[in-house]
Amino acid sequence: MDVRETNRRVIEQFRAGRPVEGMHRDRLVLLTTAGRQTGRPHTTPMMFHRDDDVLLVVASNIGAPQHPDWYLNLVVDPAVDIEIDGERYPGAAEALEGDRREETWAMLTDTYPFFADHETRTERTIPVVALRRS
Repeated sequence: MDVRETNRRVIEQFRAGRPVEGMHRDRLVLLTTAGRQTGRPHTTPMMFHRDDDVLLVVASNIGAPQHPDWYLNLVVDPAVDIEIDGERYPGAAEALEGDRREETWAMLTDTYPFFADHETRTERTIPVVALRRS
């Protein structure tokens, strides 16, 4: 599977307002981060969980040993662009830490058990990120 091609297709379908092949459109957010080396924008489609006015995203990388690029980018620059529900707006990303991360992770793995499966595949702590409108 070509992840870049899949992401390109998902982004195109999402922005066109069409159904997103193989995914639940109402659970997708497009997150644009600045590349940590180039500063160029990089857009990644991902699943989110809404918690009041905060969107929670998980940097599971399907249990890979390394964090996903989008997460490494926002660690360097937490200013992001968020696209959801036909709207695009600037946002700020915050990796949750300590008890807050643990409580949120427990809720997310209970709600979406596949994240617990991702956790079994890696030795790293999987980051949970809160996205807020700036």
